[in-house]
Amino acid sequence: MNKTPITVAYGDGIGPEIMQATLNILEAAGAQLDIEEIKIGEEVYKSGITTGMEPKAWDSLRRTKVFLKAPITTPQGGGYKSLNVTTRKALGLYANVRPARSYHPFVETKHPKMDVVIIRENEEDLYAGIEHRQTSEVYQCLKLISRPGTEKIIRYAFEYARSQGRKKVTCFVKDNIMKLTDGLYTKIFNEVGEEYPDLEKEHWIVDIGAAKLADTPELFDVIVMPNLYGDILSDVAAQISGSVGIAGSANIGDQCAMFEAIHGSAPRRAGQNLANPSGLLQGAVLMLQHIGQAEIAEKVQNAWLKTLEDGIHTYDIFKEGISKEKVGTKEFAEAVIERIGQKPHTLTPISYKEALPSQIKPKELPEENKELVGVDIFLEWNQGAPNILGDKLAQYQVEGLKLRVITNRGVKVYPEGFPETFCTDHWRCRFLDENDETISPNQVAELYSKLVAEGLNCIKTENLYTFNGEAGYSAVHG
Repeated sequence: MNKTPITVAYGDGIGPEIMQATLNILEAAGAQLDIEEIKIGEEVYKSGITTGMEPKAWDSLRRTKVFLKAPITTPQGGGYKSLNVTTRKALGLYANVRPARSYHPFVETKHPKMDVVIIRENEEDLYAGIEHRQTSEVYQCLKLISRPGTEKIIRYAFEYARSQGRKKVTCFVKDNIMKLTDGLYTKIFNEVGEEYPDLEKEHWIVDIGAAKLADTPELFDVIVMPNLYGDILSDVAAQISGSVGIAGSANIGDQCAMFEAIHGSAPRRAGQNLANPSGLLQGAVLMLQHIGQAEIAEKVQNAWLKTLEDGIHTYDIFKEGISKEKVGTKEFAEAVIERIGQKPHTLTPISYKEALPSQIKPKELPEENKELVGVDIFLEWNQGAPNILGDKLAQYQVEGLKLRVITNRGVKVYPEGFPETFCTDHWRCRFLDENDETISPNQVAELYSKLVAEGLNCIKTENLYTFNGEAGYSAVHG
């Protein structure tokens, strides 16, 4: 077998220890890897590189297209961007795959039948990181959900389920509240799901879905979610399966992939030969599947399961009455190596038949008829009750473009708002044509100019469009 080039980063804190243990196990199992080492993390941040990764490290990733990464420490304080988020976005790693499986009775859990895989969208949603302070009192974070990005992650989830012998795909969203963004997610889930008649499909509102996941995870198989929900609930799933410390993840893109533990660098445990390398090892197993070394992945995973089954545990999962021997990082790796070629007896042995999916392409859509029908102008204003602002704005019209409603934090306050509604200094003022006809960008610009000339503090505008006659903007609460 030809060696596969991979890029390896030892990271910070416990990173170097668990990476060395992981690589020792992979080598003993016969993994064919051509390793390029790079530096990332705290040392690089403190050298003045705010991304946490040197430019030449990116060159290595472009060459190998496979990244096995240990945890890093991001220095506290402003100006330091998350290396994980940067890497995922820069390399197009849109799919985050996080298995959460119970290893009962050898790792303590309340959910002995749990075997869930969470597929999390990795690039957009609130994690686009587009935030603004708009007024003295109000901050904004933009939630961006795209049709192609959503289709790719949902199609990936169905392809993953099919290729890995799974039976059901579930979608978690909050589309009863965010009807456009999460509503699009649900719509595409339903559309794509029709192409997979062999798989069961279901949809849950994320709050009750999260409750069900925490209470009865055996109800679920593969769960696909937007970025924020997936980030939160994949950690919940890992913890209730036994421990966050034994969970790994894959970040898959069309060109590159990154594999890691889901836990942090734990600097307080660094250098003590205490850390559990299992999370990073699980990430490495996913990597072996990805690069076509499934036979080696099986050897590693089954040897690891046999080690757990034999009660050889690190401190974090050691439990009197269940565990038989408490070992350090190096000793745990040596125990796994001793069991290469063996399979567990109580736990189910693993068989990997197919690689992880990749190269998912969204469909091209027909062009839509997009028409401008109005504008939301956001103002910073603190000079009295809503009706004072409303009466003032009602004076300004541009070719029939007139004030229709004012909201504060999304709730209607003019006309005929409730006096009980709490208001900040941040006002959305919606202008539409009085005859519900289309308008021109020049009308919007003229209206904006008039408001500014009158001394009003316009902080933002959002054009209101229809697409094939359907409103592309949310209705107003109240």
